[in-house]
Amino acid sequence: MIKTVMPLSLIVALRFLGLFIVLPVLSAYALTLDGASVFIVGIVIGSYALTQAIFQIPFGMLSDKIGRKKTLLFGLLIFIVGSVVAALSTDIYTLMIGRFLQGAGAIGSVVTAMISDLVKEETRAHAMAIMGGTIALSFAVAMVVGPIVGGIYGVDKLFWITAGLTVFAILVLFTAVPEAPKIVHHYSEAESKIKEVFKDKSLVIMYVTFLFHTSIMTMAFLIIPIVMTQSVDDGGFAWDKTELWKVYIPAMIFGLIAMGPAAVFGEKKDKGKEIFLLSIVLIAIGFLLMGFATAALPFIIGVVLFFIGFNMFEPLLQSFVSKFAKVHQKGAAIGAANSFAYFGAFMGGMLGGWVLHAYSRGTLALIVLGLSVLWFLWVMKLRNPGHRGNVYMEFDRYDQEKLPAMKGREGIVEYYTNETEGVIVVKYDKDITNEDVIRELMVK
Repeated sequence: MIKTVMPLSLIVALRFLGLFIVLPVLSAYALTLDGASVFIVGIVIGSYALTQAIFQIPFGMLSDKIGRKKTLLFGLLIFIVGSVVAALSTDIYTLMIGRFLQGAGAIGSVVTAMISDLVKEETRAHAMAIMGGTIALSFAVAMVVGPIVGGIYGVDKLFWITAGLTVFAILVLFTAVPEAPKIVHHYSEAESKIKEVFKDKSLVIMYVTFLFHTSIMTMAFLIIPIVMTQSVDDGGFAWDKTELWKVYIPAMIFGLIAMGPAAVFGEKKDKGKEIFLLSIVLIAIGFLLMGFATAALPFIIGVVLFFIGFNMFEPLLQSFVSKFAKVHQKGAAIGAANSFAYFGAFMGGMLGGWVLHAYSRGTLALIVLGLSVLWFLWVMKLRNPGHRGNVYMEFDRYDQEKLPAMKGREGIVEYYTNETEGVIVVKYDKDITNEDVIRELMVK
Protein backbone atom coordinates (compact mmCIF):
# COMPACT_ATOMS: atom_id res chain seq x y z
CA MET A 1 0.00 0.00 0.00
CA ILE A 2 2.85 2.41 0.81
CA LYS A 3 4.19 2.09 -2.75
CA THR A 4 0.74 2.88 -4.13
CA VAL A 5 -0.17 5.76 -1.86
CA MET A 6 3.15 7.60 -1.44
CA PRO A 7 3.46 9.00 -5.01
CA LEU A 8 -0.05 10.44 -4.85
CA SER A 9 0.57 11.73 -1.33
CA LEU A 10 3.78 13.34 -2.57
CA ILE A 11 1.88 15.15 -5.33
CA VAL A 12 -0.64 16.49 -2.82
CA ALA A 13 2.12 17.36 -0.35
CA LEU A 14 4.08 19.29 -2.99
CA ARG A 15 0.99 21.22 -3.99
CA PHE A 16 0.06 22.00 -0.41
CA LEU A 17 3.67 22.95 0.34
CA GLY A 18 3.30 25.53 -2.41
CA LEU A 19 0.13 26.86 -0.78
CA PHE A 20 1.33 26.62 2.81
CA ILE A 21 4.73 28.20 2.23
CA VAL A 22 3.19 31.65 1.78
CA LEU A 23 0.59 31.40 4.56
CA PRO A 24 2.86 32.36 7.50
CA VAL A 25 3.74 35.68 5.86
CA LEU A 26 1.07 36.32 3.23
CA SER A 27 -1.23 38.56 5.26
CA ALA A 28 1.65 40.71 6.52
CA TYR A 29 3.15 40.90 3.00
CA ALA A 30 -0.15 41.62 1.24
CA LEU A 31 -0.77 44.61 3.53
CA THR A 32 2.31 46.30 1.99
CA LEU A 33 1.01 46.13 -1.61
CA ASP A 34 -0.73 48.95 -3.47
CA GLY A 35 -4.48 49.05 -2.79
CA ALA A 36 -4.33 46.76 0.25
CA SER A 37 -6.55 46.89 3.34
CA VAL A 38 -7.16 44.31 6.06
CA PHE A 39 -10.51 43.41 4.49
CA ILE A 40 -9.02 42.92 0.99
CA VAL A 41 -6.12 40.96 2.46
CA GLY A 42 -8.65 38.64 4.08
CA ILE A 43 -10.15 38.05 0.63
CA VAL A 44 -6.66 37.37 -0.80
CA ILE A 45 -5.95 34.83 1.94
CA GLY A 46 -9.12 32.93 1.06
CA SER A 47 -9.36 33.78 -2.66
CA TYR A 48 -7.79 30.57 -3.93
CA ALA A 49 -10.41 28.73 -1.92
CA LEU A 50 -13.32 30.31 -3.81
CA THR A 51 -12.19 28.90 -7.16
CA GLN A 52 -11.33 25.63 -5.41
CA ALA A 53 -14.92 25.53 -4.19
CA ILE A 54 -16.26 26.20 -7.69
CA PHE A 55 -14.10 23.63 -9.49
CA GLN A 56 -13.81 20.73 -7.01
CA ILE A 57 -17.03 19.05 -8.15
CA PRO A 58 -16.37 19.56 -11.91
CA PHE A 59 -12.84 18.18 -11.49
CA GLY A 60 -14.12 15.21 -9.48
CA MET A 61 -16.82 14.44 -12.04
CA LEU A 62 -14.35 14.92 -14.91
CA SER A 63 -12.00 12.40 -13.29
CA ASP A 64 -14.91 9.92 -13.04
CA LYS A 65 -15.43 10.36 -16.81
CA ILE A 66 -11.99 10.74 -18.47
CA GLY A 67 -9.68 9.29 -15.83
CA ARG A 68 -7.78 10.53 -12.81
CA LYS A 69 -4.34 11.13 -14.37
CA LYS A 70 -5.49 13.39 -17.20
CA THR A 71 -7.52 15.46 -14.78
CA LEU A 72 -4.59 15.75 -12.36
CA LEU A 73 -2.31 17.04 -15.14
CA PHE A 74 -4.84 19.67 -16.18
CA GLY A 75 -5.23 20.93 -12.61
CA LEU A 76 -1.49 21.07 -11.93
CA LEU A 77 -0.86 23.13 -15.07
CA ILE A 78 -3.47 25.70 -14.01
CA PHE A 79 -1.85 25.87 -10.57
CA ILE A 80 1.52 26.67 -12.16
CA VAL A 81 0.01 29.57 -14.13
CA GLY A 82 -1.57 31.00 -10.96
CA SER A 83 1.72 30.75 -9.06
CA VAL A 84 3.59 32.65 -11.79
CA VAL A 85 0.95 35.42 -11.86
CA ALA A 86 1.17 35.76 -8.06
CA ALA A 87 4.98 35.87 -8.21
CA LEU A 88 4.90 38.71 -10.76
CA SER A 89 2.23 40.76 -8.94
CA THR A 90 3.04 44.26 -7.69
CA ASP A 91 -0.41 45.22 -6.39
CA ILE A 92 -3.05 43.54 -4.27
CA TYR A 93 -5.46 42.87 -7.14
CA THR A 94 -2.94 41.06 -9.36
CA LEU A 95 -1.99 38.95 -6.35
CA MET A 96 -5.68 38.18 -5.89
CA ILE A 97 -5.95 37.06 -9.54
CA GLY A 98 -2.95 34.77 -9.06
CA ARG A 99 -4.52 33.25 -5.96
CA PHE A 100 -7.80 32.74 -7.82
CA LEU A 101 -5.93 30.90 -10.59
CA GLN A 102 -4.04 28.77 -8.07
CA GLY A 103 -7.36 27.64 -6.68
CA ALA A 104 -8.76 26.82 -10.12
CA GLY A 105 -6.43 23.80 -10.28
CA ALA A 106 -8.77 21.88 -7.99
CA ILE A 107 -7.20 18.41 -7.85
CA GLY A 108 -7.74 17.53 -4.17
CA SER A 109 -10.86 15.47 -4.79
CA VAL A 110 -9.21 13.70 -7.73
CA VAL A 111 -6.23 12.52 -5.66
CA THR A 112 -8.46 11.32 -2.83
CA ALA A 113 -10.75 9.50 -5.27
CA MET A 114 -7.74 7.83 -6.88
CA ILE A 115 -6.45 6.63 -3.51
CA SER A 116 -9.94 5.26 -2.87
CA ASP A 117 -9.73 3.43 -6.21
CA LEU A 118 -6.37 1.87 -5.41
CA VAL A 119 -6.83 0.95 -1.74
CA LYS A 120 -9.39 -1.31 -0.06
CA GLU A 121 -11.84 0.45 2.25
CA GLU A 122 -10.57 -1.40 5.33
CA THR A 123 -7.08 0.09 4.84
CA ARG A 124 -8.23 3.40 3.39
CA ALA A 125 -7.98 5.23 6.73
CA HIS A 126 -4.32 4.19 6.91
CA ALA A 127 -3.85 5.46 3.36
CA MET A 128 -5.59 8.75 4.16
CA ALA A 129 -3.47 9.04 7.31
CA ILE A 130 -0.34 8.65 5.17
CA MET A 131 -1.60 11.38 2.86
CA GLY A 132 -2.56 13.53 5.85
CA GLY A 133 0.86 12.94 7.39
CA THR A 134 2.67 14.06 4.23
CA ILE A 135 0.47 17.16 4.07
CA ALA A 136 1.18 17.89 7.73
CA LEU A 137 4.93 17.40 7.09
CA SER A 138 4.76 19.79 4.15
CA PHE A 139 2.99 22.22 6.45
CA ALA A 140 5.77 21.94 9.04
CA VAL A 141 8.43 22.53 6.38
CA ALA A 142 6.47 25.51 5.05
CA MET A 143 6.22 27.05 8.51
CA VAL A 144 10.04 27.13 8.70
CA VAL A 145 10.94 27.87 5.08
CA GLY A 146 8.18 30.41 4.41
CA PRO A 147 9.06 32.99 7.09
CA ILE A 148 12.82 32.64 6.51
CA VAL A 149 12.86 32.72 2.69
CA GLY A 150 10.00 35.22 2.50
CA GLY A 151 11.57 37.45 5.12
CA ILE A 152 15.04 37.44 3.55
CA TYR A 153 14.43 37.13 -0.20
CA GLY A 154 10.83 38.32 -0.59
CA VAL A 155 7.45 36.62 -0.74
CA ASP A 156 7.49 36.65 -4.57
CA LYS A 157 10.28 34.05 -4.41
CA LEU A 158 7.95 31.75 -2.49
CA PHE A 159 5.51 31.78 -5.41
CA TRP A 160 8.33 30.86 -7.81
CA ILE A 161 9.23 27.97 -5.50
CA THR A 162 5.56 26.94 -5.64
CA ALA A 163 5.64 26.82 -9.45
CA GLY A 164 8.81 24.71 -9.40
CA LEU A 165 7.37 22.25 -6.89
CA THR A 166 4.31 21.78 -9.10
CA VAL A 167 6.49 20.97 -12.13
CA PHE A 168 8.16 18.28 -10.02
CA ALA A 169 4.70 16.99 -9.01
CA ILE A 170 3.86 16.48 -12.70
CA LEU A 171 7.03 14.40 -13.12
CA VAL A 172 6.00 12.24 -10.15
CA LEU A 173 2.52 11.81 -11.66
CA PHE A 174 3.83 10.24 -14.86
CA THR A 175 6.75 8.26 -13.43
CA ALA A 176 5.49 6.82 -10.14
CA VAL A 177 1.67 6.86 -9.96
CA PRO A 178 0.00 3.57 -11.01
CA GLU A 179 -3.09 3.41 -13.19
CA ALA A 180 -6.41 3.15 -11.37
CA PRO A 181 -8.22 -0.22 -11.58
CA LYS A 182 -11.18 -0.71 -13.92
CA ILE A 183 -14.39 -0.60 -11.86
CA VAL A 184 -17.75 -1.82 -13.25
CA HIS A 185 -20.93 -0.80 -11.40
CA HIS A 186 -24.67 -1.17 -11.93
CA TYR A 187 -25.72 2.46 -11.50
CA SER A 188 -27.74 4.16 -14.24
CA GLU A 189 -26.92 7.54 -15.80
CA ALA A 190 -29.69 9.13 -13.71
CA GLU A 191 -28.15 7.75 -10.52
CA SER A 192 -24.80 9.30 -11.48
CA LYS A 193 -26.03 12.90 -11.55
CA ILE A 194 -24.46 15.36 -9.13
CA LYS A 195 -27.69 15.80 -7.12
CA GLU A 196 -27.36 12.19 -5.95
CA VAL A 197 -24.38 13.03 -3.73
CA PHE A 198 -26.63 15.34 -1.70
CA LYS A 199 -29.25 12.68 -0.90
CA ASP A 200 -27.20 10.82 1.72
CA LYS A 201 -27.65 12.51 5.14
CA SER A 202 -24.25 11.34 6.36
CA LEU A 203 -22.54 12.90 3.34
CA VAL A 204 -24.35 16.20 3.86
CA ILE A 205 -23.23 16.26 7.50
CA MET A 206 -19.66 15.73 6.32
CA TYR A 207 -19.93 18.50 3.72
CA VAL A 208 -20.95 21.05 6.34
CA THR A 209 -18.21 19.79 8.66
CA PHE A 210 -15.67 20.51 5.92
CA LEU A 211 -17.08 24.05 5.66
CA PHE A 212 -16.74 24.78 9.39
CA HIS A 213 -13.27 23.17 9.51
CA THR A 214 -11.68 25.31 6.81
CA SER A 215 -13.48 28.58 7.51
CA ILE A 216 -12.12 28.65 11.05
CA MET A 217 -8.67 27.54 9.81
CA THR A 218 -8.50 30.52 7.44
CA MET A 219 -9.45 32.90 10.24
CA ALA A 220 -6.59 31.47 12.29
CA PHE A 221 -4.06 31.95 9.48
CA LEU A 222 -5.31 35.49 9.04
CA ILE A 223 -4.83 36.61 12.63
CA ILE A 224 -1.71 34.63 13.67
CA PRO A 225 0.87 36.47 11.51
CA ILE A 226 -0.88 39.83 11.89
CA VAL A 227 -1.09 39.69 15.69
CA MET A 228 2.43 38.30 16.11
CA THR A 229 4.04 40.95 13.86
CA GLN A 230 1.94 44.02 14.73
CA SER A 231 3.34 46.63 17.08
CA VAL A 232 2.41 46.52 20.74
CA ASP A 233 0.47 49.77 20.32
CA ASP A 234 -1.74 48.02 17.73
CA GLY A 235 -2.39 45.07 20.06
CA GLY A 236 0.32 42.78 18.64
CA PHE A 237 3.54 41.28 19.98
CA ALA A 238 6.07 42.94 17.62
CA TRP A 239 7.76 39.76 16.36
CA ASP A 240 9.70 39.75 13.10
CA LYS A 241 8.26 37.69 10.21
CA THR A 242 11.39 35.50 10.24
CA GLU A 243 10.51 34.41 13.81
CA LEU A 244 7.02 33.11 13.04
CA TRP A 245 8.28 29.55 12.66
CA LYS A 246 8.75 29.55 16.45
CA VAL A 247 4.96 29.76 16.72
CA TYR A 248 4.02 27.28 14.01
CA ILE A 249 6.53 24.47 14.62
CA PRO A 250 5.42 23.63 18.21
CA ALA A 251 1.82 23.76 17.01
CA MET A 252 2.56 21.37 14.15
CA ILE A 253 4.56 18.95 16.31
CA PHE A 254 1.68 18.57 18.76
CA GLY A 255 -0.78 18.48 15.86
CA LEU A 256 1.13 15.65 14.17
CA ILE A 257 1.27 13.69 17.42
CA ALA A 258 -2.49 14.08 17.84
CA MET A 259 -3.20 12.64 14.37
CA GLY A 260 -2.11 9.13 15.38
CA PRO A 261 -4.56 8.58 18.26
CA ALA A 262 -7.28 10.33 16.27
CA ALA A 263 -6.84 7.87 13.39
CA VAL A 264 -6.77 4.85 15.73
CA PHE A 265 -9.87 5.81 17.72
CA GLY A 266 -11.69 7.17 14.69
CA GLU A 267 -11.14 4.13 12.47
CA LYS A 268 -10.15 1.11 14.54
CA LYS A 269 -12.41 1.90 17.49
CA ASP A 270 -15.20 3.43 15.38
CA LYS A 271 -15.19 6.62 17.47
CA GLY A 272 -14.90 9.13 14.65
CA LYS A 273 -17.81 11.26 15.79
CA GLU A 274 -16.40 11.46 19.29
CA ILE A 275 -13.01 12.55 17.89
CA PHE A 276 -14.75 15.26 15.86
CA LEU A 277 -16.56 16.59 18.94
CA LEU A 278 -13.37 16.69 21.02
CA SER A 279 -11.57 18.45 18.17
CA ILE A 280 -14.24 21.16 17.98
CA VAL A 281 -13.87 21.86 21.71
CA LEU A 282 -10.08 22.21 21.38
CA ILE A 283 -10.44 24.50 18.35
CA ALA A 284 -12.86 26.76 20.24
CA ILE A 285 -10.64 26.98 23.34
CA GLY A 286 -7.56 27.63 21.22
CA PHE A 287 -9.24 30.43 19.31
CA LEU A 288 -10.51 32.06 22.50
CA LEU A 289 -6.93 32.20 23.78
CA MET A 290 -5.77 33.69 20.48
CA GLY A 291 -8.55 36.24 20.63
CA PHE A 292 -8.02 37.49 24.16
CA ALA A 293 -4.35 36.79 25.03
CA THR A 294 -2.43 39.89 26.07
CA ALA A 295 0.98 38.19 26.02
CA ALA A 296 2.75 36.03 23.44
CA LEU A 297 2.89 32.82 25.53
CA PRO A 298 -0.88 32.31 26.06
CA PHE A 299 -1.42 33.29 22.41
CA ILE A 300 1.02 30.56 21.31
CA ILE A 301 -0.67 28.04 23.65
CA GLY A 302 -3.92 28.92 21.88
CA VAL A 303 -2.28 28.29 18.51
CA VAL A 304 -1.05 24.89 19.72
CA LEU A 305 -4.50 23.87 21.01
CA PHE A 306 -6.06 25.06 17.77
CA PHE A 307 -3.73 22.94 15.65
CA ILE A 308 -4.20 19.87 17.82
CA GLY A 309 -7.95 20.11 17.27
CA PHE A 310 -7.54 20.96 13.59
CA ASN A 311 -5.13 18.09 12.85
CA MET A 312 -7.25 15.50 14.65
CA PHE A 313 -9.77 15.90 11.83
CA GLU A 314 -7.23 15.30 9.07
CA PRO A 315 -6.94 11.48 8.92
CA LEU A 316 -10.73 11.05 9.14
CA LEU A 317 -12.45 13.66 6.94
CA GLN A 318 -11.65 12.35 3.46
CA SER A 319 -11.85 8.74 4.63
CA PHE A 320 -15.36 9.18 5.99
CA VAL A 321 -16.62 10.80 2.79
CA SER A 322 -15.17 8.00 0.67
CA LYS A 323 -16.87 5.44 2.93
CA PHE A 324 -20.29 7.09 2.79
CA ALA A 325 -20.10 7.68 -1.01
CA LYS A 326 -21.18 5.07 -3.55
CA VAL A 327 -18.49 3.67 -5.85
CA HIS A 328 -19.66 5.59 -8.94
CA GLN A 329 -19.77 8.95 -7.13
CA LYS A 330 -16.53 9.00 -5.12
CA GLY A 331 -14.95 11.69 -7.26
CA ALA A 332 -18.13 13.80 -7.19
CA ALA A 333 -18.76 13.29 -3.45
CA ILE A 334 -15.20 14.11 -2.46
CA GLY A 335 -15.39 17.03 -4.87
CA ALA A 336 -18.55 18.27 -3.13
CA ALA A 337 -16.86 17.93 0.28
CA ASN A 338 -13.81 19.83 -0.92
CA SER A 339 -16.03 22.48 -2.50
CA PHE A 340 -17.66 23.08 0.87
CA ALA A 341 -14.19 23.13 2.43
CA TYR A 342 -12.79 25.71 0.05
CA PHE A 343 -15.93 27.82 0.09
CA GLY A 344 -15.56 27.81 3.87
CA ALA A 345 -11.94 28.91 3.53
CA PHE A 346 -12.95 31.81 1.30
CA MET A 347 -15.80 32.88 3.58
CA GLY A 348 -13.53 32.52 6.62
CA GLY A 349 -10.93 34.81 5.07
CA MET A 350 -13.52 37.39 4.05
CA LEU A 351 -15.41 37.30 7.36
CA GLY A 352 -12.21 37.31 9.38
CA GLY A 353 -10.79 40.24 7.43
CA TRP A 354 -14.00 42.25 7.85
CA VAL A 355 -14.26 41.56 11.60
CA LEU A 356 -10.60 42.44 12.21
CA HIS A 357 -10.98 45.61 10.16
CA ALA A 358 -14.24 46.75 11.78
CA TYR A 359 -13.92 45.31 15.29
CA SER A 360 -11.18 43.25 16.99
CA ARG A 361 -9.65 39.81 17.30
CA GLY A 362 -11.64 39.33 20.51
CA THR A 363 -14.85 39.79 18.53
CA LEU A 364 -13.59 37.29 15.96
CA ALA A 365 -12.89 34.77 18.74
CA LEU A 366 -16.45 35.10 20.03
CA ILE A 367 -17.79 34.54 16.51
CA VAL A 368 -15.65 31.39 16.25
CA LEU A 369 -17.05 30.23 19.60
CA GLY A 370 -20.59 30.64 18.26
CA LEU A 371 -19.71 28.77 15.06
CA SER A 372 -18.12 25.99 17.12
CA VAL A 373 -21.31 25.52 19.14
CA LEU A 374 -23.34 25.18 15.91
CA TRP A 375 -20.71 22.82 14.50
CA PHE A 376 -20.77 20.65 17.64
CA LEU A 377 -24.56 20.30 17.48
CA TRP A 378 -24.38 19.50 13.76
CA VAL A 379 -21.81 16.70 14.22
CA MET A 380 -23.95 15.17 16.98
CA LYS A 381 -26.27 13.95 14.19
CA LEU A 382 -23.50 11.97 12.45
CA ARG A 383 -23.49 8.16 12.47
CA ASN A 384 -20.07 6.51 12.56
CA PRO A 385 -19.36 4.63 9.29
CA GLY A 386 -18.11 1.50 11.09
CA HIS A 387 -21.58 -0.10 10.88
CA ARG A 388 -20.85 -0.85 7.21
CA GLY A 389 -18.65 -3.67 5.97
CA ASN A 390 -17.31 -5.01 2.67
CA VAL A 391 -17.09 -8.53 1.27
CA TYR A 392 -14.41 -9.25 -1.35
CA MET A 393 -15.08 -12.32 -3.51
CA GLU A 394 -12.85 -13.69 -6.28
CA PHE A 395 -14.29 -14.23 -9.77
CA ASP A 396 -13.27 -17.91 -9.88
CA ARG A 397 -15.20 -18.83 -6.72
CA TYR A 398 -18.23 -16.54 -6.87
CA ASP A 399 -20.86 -15.94 -9.55
CA GLN A 400 -21.07 -12.44 -11.07
CA GLU A 401 -24.40 -13.36 -12.67
CA LYS A 402 -25.99 -13.38 -9.21
CA LEU A 403 -25.09 -9.72 -8.55
CA PRO A 404 -28.33 -8.20 -9.97
CA ALA A 405 -30.29 -10.14 -7.35
CA MET A 406 -28.50 -8.06 -4.70
CA LYS A 407 -30.19 -4.86 -5.83
CA GLY A 408 -32.86 -3.85 -3.35
CA ARG A 409 -32.01 -6.68 -0.96
CA GLU A 410 -32.29 -5.62 2.67
CA GLY A 411 -28.93 -4.76 4.21
CA ILE A 412 -27.07 -4.41 0.89
CA VAL A 413 -25.69 -0.89 0.46
CA GLU A 414 -24.09 -1.39 -2.99
CA TYR A 415 -22.07 -3.79 -5.13
CA TYR A 416 -19.58 -3.58 -7.99
CA THR A 417 -16.73 -5.49 -9.64
CA ASN A 418 -13.04 -4.65 -9.81
CA GLU A 419 -12.15 -6.02 -13.25
CA THR A 420 -8.44 -5.30 -12.86
CA GLU A 421 -8.08 -7.43 -9.73
CA GLY A 422 -10.86 -9.92 -10.56
CA VAL A 423 -12.89 -9.23 -7.42
CA ILE A 424 -16.61 -8.78 -6.64
CA VAL A 425 -17.20 -6.22 -3.87
CA VAL A 426 -20.43 -6.05 -1.84
CA LYS A 427 -20.94 -3.38 0.81
CA TYR A 428 -23.47 -4.21 3.52
CA ASP A 429 -25.01 -2.91 6.73
CA LYS A 430 -23.65 -4.93 9.67
CA ASP A 431 -26.80 -4.26 11.70
CA ILE A 432 -28.94 -6.10 9.13
CA THR A 433 -26.87 -8.84 7.49
CA ASN A 434 -23.38 -10.37 7.61
CA GLU A 435 -20.53 -11.56 5.42
CA ASP A 436 -21.37 -15.30 5.64
CA VAL A 437 -24.90 -14.75 4.31
CA ILE A 438 -23.62 -12.71 1.37
CA ARG A 439 -20.94 -15.26 0.46
CA GLU A 440 -23.50 -18.06 0.55
CA LEU A 441 -25.75 -16.11 -1.83
CA MET A 442 -22.90 -15.45 -4.29
CA VAL A 443 -21.03 -18.76 -4.32
CA LYS A 444 -20.97 -20.69 -7.62
